[in-house]
Amino acid sequence: MSASPLSAAHFQNEQAAYEHVEAMLWPSGAICPHCGGVGRAYTLTGKTTRIGLRKCGHCRKQFTVKVGTVFEDSHVPLTKWLQALHLLCSSKKGISSHQLHRILGVSLKTAWFMSHRLREAMRDGTLSPLGGSGSTVEADETYYGEKNDTAQRRRPGQRGPVGKRPVIGLVERGGRVRTFHVDRANKDTVEGIVRENVDRETALMTDESNLYPGVGGEFASHETVCHSAGEYVRDEVHTNTMDGYWGLFKRGMRGIYQHCAEKHLHRYLAEFDFRYNNRVTLGINDAARADAALLGVVGKRLTYRQPYATEPRL
Repeated sequence: MSASPLSAAHFQNEQAAYEHVEAMLWPSGAICPHCGGVGRAYTLTGKTTRIGLRKCGHCRKQFTVKVGTVFEDSHVPLTKWLQALHLLCSSKKGISSHQLHRILGVSLKTAWFMSHRLREAMRDGTLSPLGGSGSTVEADETYYGEKNDTAQRRRPGQRGPVGKRPVIGLVERGGRVRTFHVDRANKDTVEGIVRENVDRETALMTDESNLYPGVGGEFASHETVCHSAGEYVRDEVHTNTMDGYWGLFKRGMRGIYQHCAEKHLHRYLAEFDFRYNNRVTLGINDAARADAALLGVVGKRLTYRQPYATEPRL
């Protein structure tokens, strides 16, 4: 019988957990998060000294590998952080805070906050365009939320059903996906997103929506399918890749997370984008996916009050 994925030393031993994170974030040696100094950090030892504590020989300040990451100021053991990260990365449709609370033995409030910090780590900060010469990118919009949510009101110029939140999606066939929670899915917003995120040499595929004809002429080609007439595939022309991603996202949101306030939607999108962009089809297994997420923890502090702040939308 194969060993449990969580039986590795860095999931069970705090010292091993620090060593694992240090090896990932400091492959060439410790870097002081205060002054950026390298080569002169030494480990502090003693019976009461915290695990992984170091002191910089340049600025004389103390630090651990957690400083300047989403782990900073957390009293949760690093082993539990790594377990939560692995579970979040290896569950195709996500894992609820209730489930993390039961598995990790932390409070529900702690599990919820850990989940949001880890989603922040998954957020892609790269701005390289999708597609390119010989590539195809599909663009589509969807609406997610509680249709009968009376707390939601249709904003001026907003399309779609009341209570639903507009999301724009771009996916490169065989490659990456990128989604955007927007204030309103109108022509100006959609055209701006497509221009900024898709290479001009790309073949663009959309449905018959009137949001795309204008910007479509700026790309190598623009083909459409008419969903309203029952047309979903015409040779290589379709948006089925994007539709498949929307299905995966909505099944995860409704089946696992069940409810998501609008101000948190951008982080859930980042989570689903990350797993899709680091999927098995691209040769990335669960362990490699968790390591990729771990590399994203640096420079993304998230204090407890921040998840409650409303995210500015496009």
